Amino acid sequence: MRVLADPLRLRIVTLLARETLCTTHLIAETGAKQTNLSNHLKVLRESGIVETEPCGRFVYYRLRPDALAALAGRFADFAETARTTAENNTKRSCP
Repeated sequence: MRVLADPLRLRIVTLLARETLCTTHLIAETGAKQTNLSNHLKVLRESGIVETEPCGRFVYYRLRPDALAALAGRFADFAETARTTAENNTKRSCP
């Protein structure tokens, strides 16, 4: 989940949710420098959220829906726990 905490990585994921893009497209859409963008794409690849597809001298990036679904499931669990905590007014006493 921490992987999506960075605003640029979240922007990349948002763009890739709409279509598969190459680095050139992502640079144009985000305004990020190529080295910065490549570093963020590496983090997304290593976390399993993004996969690559070579195409000639370009590399295309796309989201892995199963990885995002797993993250969504974790957030849904957090939301349910938070709802229960709020309803039960669960809090730890201070010493």
